[in-house]
Formats: sequence, C-alpha cells, structure tokens
Amino acid sequence: MTTPYPDTAALAAAPPPPPEEPDSFFRFQSRRSVVHSTRGIAACTNPLAGQAGHAILSAGGNAADAAVAISAVLAVVDPPMTGIGGDTFALFFDKKKGKVLGLNASGRTPKAAKHDIVCESLGLADADEKAKTAATLPHDSVHAVTVPAGAAGWVDAVEQFGSGRVTLAEVLAPAIRLADNGFPVSKLSAYYWQAAEADLRSRTPPTPSISTKTPHHTLLKPDSSSPHGVRAPREGDIIKNPDLAETLRRLAEHGKAGFYEGPVAEAIVAVSQAAGGLMTLDDLKCHASLPSDIHEALSMPLGGIQAAEPPSDWPSPKSARPLRLWEHPPNGQGIVALLAMGILEELERTGKIAPLRSMEHNSATYLHAVVSALRIAFADAGWFVADPDKKKKDNSPDETKPFDPKILLHPTYLAKRAALFEPTRASKAPPTHGNPDEVLDNIDCLVASKASESSPMATSDTVYLAVTDEEGNGCSFVNSMSDLFGSCLVVPGCGFALPNRAHMFRLGPADHPNLFAGGKRAYNTIIPAIVTADSENGHVLDTVFGVMGGYMQPQGHVQVLLNMHAFGMDPQTALDAPRVCVAPNYFWSPDRAAASTPHGEISGQLYAEEGLSDTVIDELRALGYTVVVVRRFARSLFGRGQVIRAEHDRVTGERVYVAGSDGRGDGHAVPLI
Repeated sequence: MTTPYPDTAALAAAPPPPPEEPDSFFRFQSRRSVVHSTRGIAACTNPLAGQAGHAILSAGGNAADAAVAISAVLAVVDPPMTGIGGDTFALFFDKKKGKVLGLNASGRTPKAAKHDIVCESLGLADADEKAKTAATLPHDSVHAVTVPAGAAGWVDAVEQFGSGRVTLAEVLAPAIRLADNGFPVSKLSAYYWQAAEADLRSRTPPTPSISTKTPHHTLLKPDSSSPHGVRAPREGDIIKNPDLAETLRRLAEHGKAGFYEGPVAEAIVAVSQAAGGLMTLDDLKCHASLPSDIHEALSMPLGGIQAAEPPSDWPSPKSARPLRLWEHPPNGQGIVALLAMGILEELERTGKIAPLRSMEHNSATYLHAVVSALRIAFADAGWFVADPDKKKKDNSPDETKPFDPKILLHPTYLAKRAALFEPTRASKAPPTHGNPDEVLDNIDCLVASKASESSPMATSDTVYLAVTDEEGNGCSFVNSMSDLFGSCLVVPGCGFALPNRAHMFRLGPADHPNLFAGGKRAYNTIIPAIVTADSENGHVLDTVFGVMGGYMQPQGHVQVLLNMHAFGMDPQTALDAPRVCVAPNYFWSPDRAAASTPHGEISGQLYAEEGLSDTVIDELRALGYTVVVVRRFARSLFGRGQVIRAEHDRVTGERVYVAGSDGRGDGHAVPLI
C-alpha cells in the first residue's frame, strides 16, 4: 500500500492537533538504576523470559543457551512480537576465540513463488516496470509468508554457540512449562494483542486443538461474554497454549526434524496452501538441511569519533582502549548503523561538524548531524541490502557476482557519501544510493542502478535480548515475526503463526538486488549489535546491545551507542534518553493513527519522541524538518532496547557487568548471583 505524500508547506500551515490526555502508563517516568553482576546478566522485554535466562545460566549454560531460552519464552508470552516461526539473527562473542560470530536464521520464500506469479496475484502481470517499482507486496498477502526459520535458528545457536552443558530440551523447558500451565499477559503485549485481534479472527478459522480436539482460535482467549466467543487477552489475563507446548516438545526431542518434518511441517503447508500459498514440504525440509549460516560479523572501529572524557577517578586505560562496533551483514540492515557511524566519523575528521561530544546532547545541531547520516545510510541500504546467497534471477541463466558489503565501509566511499551532508539545512529530497564503482578501483561488486524510487519502509514487530555469562561470552539476539503475529495465519494444532517477512521484497525495477524471487531471503530489519575493545590478544567484550523495531533498529543503535560513547552515559541513562526516528518508519508503528498527522505522512519527515524540548523541535523545523511529536503507546515507534556493558573494578580490575533495560518495554535486566 502506498501513501500519498502531501506538500510540506500544507502540513506546516495546518492547525496543531488538540492536546491529548496522556495515558497513565506514560504519565510517570519511573527511575531505573543500572543492574550490576560479576557473573552474568540477562536483559529482555519480559520478566518471565528474563527468569528463564537466569535459570539456564544458573544451570551452567552460557550466554547463547540462555538467549535461546529467553527467545523461546518470549515466543510463548509475547506472540504479537515474536514466535517460533519468526526470523532469528544473533551475534555471539566467543571469549575463548576472541571473535564475534553471526548467525543468520532468516526464512526464504517458497521455491515455487516466482516473481511473475506474485505480480499476477496483484494484477500487475501486464504492468510496466515503473508500475511494479511503485507497488509493494501487501503485508497480508500469502506470498509474504516465508519459511519459518526461528526453530532452526534456536537449534543452530545451541549447537554452534552453546556450552554443551545443557541440552536443547533443558533450554526449551521453561517455555514448554509456561505454554502448558499458562501465564499472565503483560501490559504492552496485551495492548498489541488487542490491536491484532480482528486479523487473528478473520485470517485463520478455528482449528482443532491438539489437546481437546475441538475447534478453537489458538491465540485468542475463550470468553462467552465476547460477541465472537473469543477475544485478545487483557493485561493480567492468563493464557495457555498447549498446542505450542507440544510443538516445542517435538523440537526439543527431535531437533529440526521435529519441526520441519512430520505433523508440524504438514500443518504449516496445509494452512499456507489453503490460503493460496505455494509452500511445500520440500521447502521446509530443504531449510532444515542447510548448514548453519555462521560467519564473522561486519565491524568498524569507533576511534574516529571522539569519546567522552572518562570520570576523573577512572584509570586512564579506560579512555585509551580502541572500540569496535560489530553488526550483522546483509540481508540484515546492520550496515546502516556502520555507514552512519562512518559518515559521522568523516564529518568529525574533516571538521564539517564539531566533535559530537562537544555538542549539547539531543540539541538540534547534534540531531541534524545524526539524522543526516542515517538518511544517507538508508539510501545505500535500500539498494544494497539483499540476500547474500542469491546468485541468479528467476528465468535467467546469468549469474550475478556476490556483493561484498565491506566496500560500502571503505574510507573513500564514506567520504563521498559524507559530502552529501548540508550543515545548515535538512536535505530537500531523500538521498539516492551511491555507486562504489565510481570511487573505488579494481573492486568486483554489484553495480547499482543510477536511479531508483524510494519505497515505503516496512514493519517489524520484534523482541531484542542481551545476555552475558561468567566465562565472558556475550550474546546479542533478535527474534521477529515482521508484523504483529506475522501473517496472522495460525498453524492448525501447533499454536503459532507464520511470518510475513517477504513483504519487504521489491517488485521492481528488474535489476534490484532485493527483487522478489523464489527461494530467496528478503531485506531484513532485525539486527543485533556488539562492541569490543581491541587488544594485543584480539577482541575483548565491551558491550552487548540492541534496539528492536523495524527501521528504528539501526537508528536506535546509533543513538544509544553515541549516548554512551560520546556523552558518557551509563546503559540505563542511554536507553532512557528521548530518541528521534527518520521517516517513514511510520509504516512500522502498530499505532499508526497516533504516529501520523491529520494530513498523513510526508516523505522524509522526522518523528521526535515526547521528552525532547520544544526549543529543539522549533530549531529542527527551522532547519527544514517536518517534525511530528510522538506520544503515549505510539512511542513504540522508537523501539525497546537492552544494554549490557563489561566494566572493571577500579582497584582490583575484576569484571563487573553493568546493564540497562528499556523503560518502553515490560522487562528488566536480571543479574546472576
């Protein structure tokens, strides 16, 4: 769906909306201190999930084992945001190896889902390339459904990164127990559950329960007082999901075969094909047979951006250690955060902006630099982020050479992109992507088209969690369904919904790297992050962090990281600070009405979270930004983050983990004693 963009002047001249009564949840900003532990910490968006991580750490599991336990519990207690069928991305810092490794567990489209079939389903079979380029795949299209990859990702994470001291069955046990016995629903989960209630009822008919054999809506609560006999749970309501408990048991007992073969796989194919989809048993079995997609993460040193002055009582080595940001490579969008940080470093180095640490935090001058860098970075990502393994287009014998994302981080290319920054005003139009071949010699890469049209940014309903352990490992972990409950197609007798990540593919132009094709992975918004300190013996863990929420994720990474690196904030303060969001992340927000203006969204407008001063907002508008202040539950637009840093005792040098958990979520940081 494409939203028409009105004239900026028309919006600026429009009368302001009437004042809103603040929701009681956001009326009071509660105080949170950082959480400390010498042994390990689990930080996530739900206390029940945090306790599961704590239990696995206490049982001898490491950060990766605990991360999977947390993710599985979140799939039970917060299904609007995540699920066993969703995509998983993880970064794991291996203390023994001194390396940061990435796990990509994102699902592919069915092999039979060709580009021309999808276009025909949208009435675009005879459309020209311009029409296809302007079109998007609807979020509720069955062709947006991808192979559910989360289950395989959990198995891979435990097998490849886990301690070996706990079994997969032990890791999944807390989630199975909660699904069987029931759990009270938390506030924000209930809010978004209610937002998706109509879609859950309309897109999936009642199906027989695995326990009672009677037809029911698996992810809705039976209530005879409701007009439909079922409803979304309210805050504090108890929900049970024995169907999901049985699915988790099959995975725990049989590994990938318990999910991608047998009754669960057959049910996945049945619900997909009943809706007109092209998923087959072979698609599922093929996914399970693929080797674990594990690789070294992308990184960039942070030395070019001046760090905040260390506290006067802190030993000098703290300020001297060189830090490095690690992000997940494509098809994830971690490259956006790296590009933005590289552009800001270039602007500082050349004196086009003052050192960020010398600016007033969240001042208009500071935010203008950050927002400009992010917009340029997104322009590159919108073209270059695609399935790294897709070598051939549909119906074409010609293979394209794989794209190396590292070329976008070359200093020469970053300098070229930083030159687009306008210090005294917001750019009038969104920047277009660059062409590394124009500035780099002798590099084999995918040559970008000289012109491409921007498409609306898509949605992502996601959980992010961070874990550290006693051995010094760290795991940065994201699990996502893409939308609220993904496709809202609930798998009969299995207790979970299918994801809809494929709506993020492009339908044109024909040479776009992220063009829809069968057996392909789409541009994916979910990205974990890690910061290490470089040393003579390799890399040392500094920070495990992330911010969930669609295209807000790299924006949250940059803002939270700079809060700590350039302004010296502790993890909790860095998360609490108000954020901004480059439009059109509006398409992500579940509460779109609250995030929009009376005239709809304008391309390139800037969303500012309640808490930024009126003076700063006025100054941003004077720079040419169309600023929309976002309040109440619509603040979900700015994501929910977790941060765990590794500090050290000032005298003994003993490691101390310091953690924060985002107040925009229902969770907290749980220390290991």
